[in-house]
Amino acid sequence: MSAEDLEFAREFLDVLATAAKTGDRAALYSLLAHDVEWLTPQRDVHGLDAARKELTWVTPPENLDLEFNEPELNDLGGGRVVSDVLEVYRMKETGEFAYARDRRIQLTIRDGKVARYEMWIVG
Repeated sequence: MSAEDLEFAREFLDVLATAAKTGDRAALYSLLAHDVEWLTPQRDVHGLDAARKELTWVTPPENLDLEFNEPELNDLGGGRVVSDVLEVYRMKETGEFAYARDRRIQLTIRDGKVARYEMWIVG
């Protein structure tokens, strides 16, 4: 994997984190391949048009603020990058800890776009 692909993976995860915090997904779509596969435990989405229509769950929780740790990227070769991400949820009004989730995200990058996004809940 090239340094450009690793830099792109970090950019994508930053844009995804911003979308999850703000609900603004517009910047996310430009980073996805036209035939993207978006796979999660809850649902699978295939293709950019379907992603635009169905990724509506990438929004901030109504009563919670969301924080992400700095992702550590691991090169798996062949355009694949994996990162373990800690999501921390805090009460909006008080900032008190509500709960946390560990996620594993694997990206497949092709021609400077995310061709496959896979996410697992690991904790």
